[in-house]
Amino acid sequence: MAAKSLGDLDWKTLLTQSFHPPPVAWEDQVLYFLLPDRFSDGSERDYLDIAGNPVTTGATPKFDRSKDFGNAIQTPGDAQKWSDAGGVFVGGKLTGITSKLGYLRRMGVTAIWVGPIFKQVAFQETYHGYGVQSFLDVDPHFGTAADLQTLVKTAHANGIYVILDIILNHTGDVFSYGNGDPNWSGTVYPVQGFNDSKGNASLPFGPIDLSKSPTAFPDGAVWPKEFQDSSIFTRKGAIRNWDYDPEYREGDFFDLKDIDLGLAVPDSYEPTPALDALCEVYKFWIAFADVDGYRIDTVKHMGDGPTRYFASVIHEFAESLGKENLLLVGEVTGGRVKAFDTVETTGIDAALGIDDVQDKLEYLIKGYRNPLDYFDLFRNSLQMQKDSHVWFRNKVVTMIDDHDQIRKGNNKARFCANDQGDKLILSAIALNLCTLGIPCVYYGSEQAFDGAGGNDRYIREAIFGGAFGAFRSRNRHCFDEGNTIYKELGKIAKIRGREIALRRGRQYLRQISGDGMNFGFPFILGSRMRSLVAWSRLFVDEEILLAVNTDPDGSTASWVTIDNGLHQAGDKLSCLYSTDNTQIGTTLSAENRNGKAVRVSVPAGGFVMYK
Repeated sequence: MAAKSLGDLDWKTLLTQSFHPPPVAWEDQVLYFLLPDRFSDGSERDYLDIAGNPVTTGATPKFDRSKDFGNAIQTPGDAQKWSDAGGVFVGGKLTGITSKLGYLRRMGVTAIWVGPIFKQVAFQETYHGYGVQSFLDVDPHFGTAADLQTLVKTAHANGIYVILDIILNHTGDVFSYGNGDPNWSGTVYPVQGFNDSKGNASLPFGPIDLSKSPTAFPDGAVWPKEFQDSSIFTRKGAIRNWDYDPEYREGDFFDLKDIDLGLAVPDSYEPTPALDALCEVYKFWIAFADVDGYRIDTVKHMGDGPTRYFASVIHEFAESLGKENLLLVGEVTGGRVKAFDTVETTGIDAALGIDDVQDKLEYLIKGYRNPLDYFDLFRNSLQMQKDSHVWFRNKVVTMIDDHDQIRKGNNKARFCANDQGDKLILSAIALNLCTLGIPCVYYGSEQAFDGAGGNDRYIREAIFGGAFGAFRSRNRHCFDEGNTIYKELGKIAKIRGREIALRRGRQYLRQISGDGMNFGFPFILGSRMRSLVAWSRLFVDEEILLAVNTDPDGSTASWVTIDNGLHQAGDKLSCLYSTDNTQIGTTLSAENRNGKAVRVSVPAGGFVMYK
């Protein structure tokens, strides 16, 4: 496609087509986040295609834990090569994602959040996609714009929505400062020029005249041309204090260049030419590819004014196409109050809970957070000035792992990397899927990936293998539908889709008791909590009782309080799901204890569900 300007794209002719409607309720969906470079290159064999038929013609065999675990790090030299491979493009493609839609559908995924696919600067290995050089083209590492259309169309045909990860706050490293790499000080620094395809500042810092700089397109400067005016960028150097305003709004993300989006105050906000151009860019991708939503990167660094303006423009545009519930999810750091305030102030649909929610969800299951710490995230709060806690039902995207793990500093690692996470991962996924919010699974969690090492790259393993495969392997893919975690996740997701209480119901952490007389909420006793943790989802006059066991080594049984008004002594609750198949279909009898209670037993590191 490679358009030089917004005017080059006659995309308004696309508006006459029919568009796929987004879902009525996003909390009904199960999201799955993937990085295009790390998901699939389409060359695997011994997996099942979209229709469920075996594929035997590819080059990459399936991972065999007994002999492939660590096959890439047998010598120090090999280990270094494997680690280095994780810092560059490894070969995932949009066509590869399309080929694995059956894998995702059978797991219960109903929407995929696809990491940024836009063209990156040519002289860097920004495989993650956050260093955009051309907003109107797909990076050739991932494929073509036509491949994106095919992915979305095929996903829709298979009951899967598509959300694209987008960037408004910054571009890639598209220009060089006049004197090194300055830090933010509040002043505008001189710029040497736009960078060419080699990373040299050989291009004028202003609108590019291709008759004078014929090599600038497509790999030099920034495109479309609407982003080439020097006033588009703040030009104030790199952020050092990530919590100081205006530094965190005006400064560069390391070498990613900050776009001037204007003042942060919403009520007096006037859009900058840059934001108007970005609105046109992302209107185009909705019209062109029929995507169902956007995850907006670094919303904190944009400011509420620009975010509100963008949300208004994009929502109105989507509604004009019949996409009435197009999802806008903002990446918001700063805890639940900041996330809530941002959603309420800007009109985005939901916040991605990348610190509070993920921290408490992970460490509740591992026994290092009191359950109330997690469940109180969803309760009403005077600080939020809300009379009900149910806003979190569809206003936050919840995850265990993600590709950044900002909250962990230099100790980045997947859930399964430590604290017996490999024995607790299923209960963590179950807690994520069956509590309030829009649940999202980070790619590879369904295969118990264990990335560790402190650096971002180690939590971004290539599920298709290649030079940076999971479990320190090389050239072995992990699309294993026989994996226990994968299969059980699919069962839980299926029940979730069938039971409205699990998707839209109120939520209550339940008191438990060992002796049936003294009830209270579970809490950390000593260094780590080994306990049954139970909660209910209530919808109208229906209650579903759920429980996890934070002890990875032994089963746990407790009396669990249930809703006193909905149950009579002797009422039966039937087991809909258990990690111990022998429990499914068995019943519990309600007794007059702490109002009403039932005796629940949960397998080691397990999960049960009763109705």
